[in-house]
Amino acid sequence: MATKNAARNKYKKMTMSPKEYQTFAKSHEPNRSVAANCLRAFVVGGAICLIGQALQDMFVHVFGMSKTDASNPTVAVLIFIAVVLTSMGVYDKLAQWAGAGSAVPVTGFANSMCSAALEHRSEGLVLGVGGNMFKLAGGVIVYGTVAAFFVGIIYMIFGIRGH
Repeated sequence: MATKNAARNKYKKMTMSPKEYQTFAKSHEPNRSVAANCLRAFVVGGAICLIGQALQDMFVHVFGMSKTDASNPTVAVLIFIAVVLTSMGVYDKLAQWAGAGSAVPVTGFANSMCSAALEHRSEGLVLGVGGNMFKLAGGVIVYGTVAAFFVGIIYMIFGIRGH
C-alpha cells in the first residue's frame, strides 16, 4: 500500500496559475531579434518582388507585351513557382526563416493554398483538397469578390471609367 501511495505522489498533477505559466513559458522561449526578423522579411519580400519585376520585364522585352498585359502572366508564373517550391518543401523552410517577407506577396497566398491542399489530399479530392483548401482561402476570395463588386457599382454610379 505504501508503494502505491508513493507512486501516486510521484506523478502529482502540476497546477500553475496563468501568471506562473506565462513566466515559465517566457523563460523557455528563445530570444528573437526584432531587427534581424525585419531585415530577413525585407530581404526575402524584396527578392520576391525583384523576381516578379524581372519576369515582367522579360515578358515586355522578349514577348513584346505592354506592361499592363505582362502583369497577368507575371503573377501566374510567381504563383506557379510558389506552388512548386511548396510541393518540394522549400517554400515552407524559406517562410520559417523569412517570416512575413514570404507571406505578404502573392506567393504567400499560393503557398497557403498549396499547403492546405497537400495536407488534406489523403481525404480525397473533393472533401479533402477542395473542402479544406478553400476554408483558408475562402475569406480572401469572398472579400476580394465583394470589394470588386462594390467598387464596380461605385464606378458605374459616378460614371468613372478605368483605362
